[in-house]
Amino acid sequence: MVDQLALNLRLRAETTLAAYLPAPDQLEIPSTVRALVAGEAGVPQLYLWGGPGTGKTHLAQAACHEAGARGLSAAYLPLGELVSMGPAVLEGLSSVRLLAVDDLDRVWREPKWQRALFGLINEVREHDGRLLLAAGVRPDEERVSMPDLRSRLLWGAVFHLRPLDEGRLRRMLQLGARSRGFPLGEPETEYLLRHAARDPGSLMRLLDRLDAASLKARRRVTVPLIRAVLDQP
Repeated sequence: MVDQLALNLRLRAETTLAAYLPAPDQLEIPSTVRALVAGEAGVPQLYLWGGPGTGKTHLAQAACHEAGARGLSAAYLPLGELVSMGPAVLEGLSSVRLLAVDDLDRVWREPKWQRALFGLINEVREHDGRLLLAAGVRPDEERVSMPDLRSRLLWGAVFHLRPLDEGRLRRMLQLGARSRGFPLGEPETEYLLRHAARDPGSLMRLLDRLDAASLKARRRVTVPLIRAVLDQP
């Protein structure tokens, strides 16, 4: 199963720890993820929760990037995309050094998935692996009917991620544009924030469209180009 996942699930290039923008009172999150990947004592597991657009997927993929940079094996498991494969998707992963399991709350209402997650957490711990878990709700959510699973979700540090404020959204757009090879000035950033959907996922997809439009038209990204792309169906 690991080989299949490695072939089919690609990490986004921009989802690095350097590009993650924590809230001012959560500046320790990137260093905690690094400590998890490095296998530092006391950080065997990390649970991230928050609403859409709070950075859960970014951090899950960033942990895998960090593991790869250290020469360690890693697997990113977005359960929202893998649910059709059933709980068997969690089998045979105990040899992977870092597992990043996203969208936990998409599957954990079902007893068979709860049993599989319970077994996975135990296997990772037994093999001295590292586990990053991400979900839209807190780890002691009552919808997890299996008490032993709820207790294991709380084995490590827990962070409640919050939505990006205006300043961090601006910084995210400018970093995202730079990673794609084009600058984004203040007028263009302001226009995007006023006229585009403000959730991070939509904004990153819009930057991809702007990059493609800029290359095709051989024009730099300006407000008129942004307006034209936004007007497209």
